[in-house]
Amino acid sequence: MTFGMQQQSAPTRPPGRSRIRRILPPAVAAWVLLELWLLILVADAAGGLTVFLLLAGGLVLGALVIKRAGRRAWERLTASLQSGAAPESGGNAVIMLGGLLLMVPGLLSDVAGLLCLFPPTGALVRRAGARWLNRPGPLGEAFQQAQQAQQARTGNGEGVVIQGEVIRDDQPPATPRQDPQLPH
Repeated sequence: MTFGMQQQSAPTRPPGRSRIRRILPPAVAAWVLLELWLLILVADAAGGLTVFLLLAGGLVLGALVIKRAGRRAWERLTASLQSGAAPESGGNAVIMLGGLLLMVPGLLSDVAGLLCLFPPTGALVRRAGARWLNRPGPLGEAFQQAQQAQQARTGNGEGVVIQGEVIRDDQPPATPRQDPQLPH
């Protein structure tokens, strides 16, 4: 018998990082550097006030776009609830993404936001996003589970199931059970 000796287990490796988790940080860093470089180039060519006005204009325009898209989504939801129909997806996600990209400081993000707002390229972004969300993987599975939960909540035309307790007025209430540990 040996005391104090512990068995050594095989060294555990950390689980492999997904491809997106490896690519995303350097891609974001490269994007930020490119945005700064472009802002410096425009500031050298047109002046600092021009850059400031471009950034402020993008912020204001993005806020207006998001406000309008949010109002339209709210109106659609209200109308569908008042008519008793199942809420429909409004398709405002790409428009809101465009508004958000306009609000992010930088010229590349402004161009990407405008591309989301322009109807032909917005439709391309919407289709690409749908393909990306429906592909196999953790994000696709989460999106499909959210869709199934939404369908379950709307009832699929079978009526909405509300869990609860039925309280009847025609029967006397049951006497509450007393816990033997509590004083009477």
